[in-house]
Amino acid sequence: MMKKPIFLTPQFQERIWGGTKLRTEFRYPIESDLTGECWAVSAHPNGQSIVNQGPYEGKNLGELWNEHRELFGDMEGEVFPLLTKILDANNDLSIQVHPNDEYANKHENGELGKTECWYVIDCQDDAEIIYGHTAQTKEQFIEMIENGEWNQLLRRVKVKPGDFFYVPSGTIHALCSGVLILETQQSSDTTYRVYDYDRVDQNGNKRELHIQKSIDVTTIPHQAATVKPSIEKIPGATITTFVKEKYFSVYKWEIEDSVAFHQDRPFLICSVLNGSGAIETKEGNFVIEKGTHFILPAGLGEFKIRGNVELIVSHP
Repeated sequence: MMKKPIFLTPQFQERIWGGTKLRTEFRYPIESDLTGECWAVSAHPNGQSIVNQGPYEGKNLGELWNEHRELFGDMEGEVFPLLTKILDANNDLSIQVHPNDEYANKHENGELGKTECWYVIDCQDDAEIIYGHTAQTKEQFIEMIENGEWNQLLRRVKVKPGDFFYVPSGTIHALCSGVLILETQQSSDTTYRVYDYDRVDQNGNKRELHIQKSIDVTTIPHQAATVKPSIEKIPGATITTFVKEKYFSVYKWEIEDSVAFHQDRPFLICSVLNGSGAIETKEGNFVIEKGTHFILPAGLGEFKIRGNVELIVSHP
């Protein structure tokens, strides 16, 4: 068994709503000023993370999943189940909704559905998100869409750094401008756009909408997912548990000194949001800093994290 972290190089995606914060905040070597997404820990074919050191250097995460399932606790499943992103919403994202597993499997060539969650890393003072809708029946939902009654239909929620939102499949949602988040989601790239502000791309074309599929999969009436974080203070750290749901559990680890852990999950996905430090395992010490993403594999056993460092940690 490997007794050290698997460090990954992200893939980056340009988006019409993207900006420069992934470069300025995390020092990623990005030239584009329209970078919207950092696919930090991804085995999805549309953007795979690459192992950047150690015995598996150069392999993508999908290859590691297929060839070395022992690193992931011999979990079953054809695809690596989770995808971690950082999103820079320099402008408003389209109003969208995601299907569940059953609908996506049937209509999107066997793709997984998409339940996700957001941790707000930073945002403007007046930032908000779209989360849910006001329609009470499918007929009312369709009528409000057809009449373009977006201000009446969409629920807007103010956000601040440190907020956490759980977004089950079927939830109408969108990030609005000035929000920087870490997203943990099922490994899916299926998004149905309901409305895109009539924007056009650099070629003057509007992006495709998916009205009928959106109507098919939207939960009506809206059911807000309540998140009740629990906070545990231990010597040298504060551990916040945000959510423990069907597809993933997500935590924030705020390390203030030195903390010992035991890795007893199939694997842990870790993303460093602030600070710097080191991980100590039986195979050595490994520096971690803001913008580092890595997997702690099955069988790692005891390890320590030293330093002043904040991480978002998840597992299936």
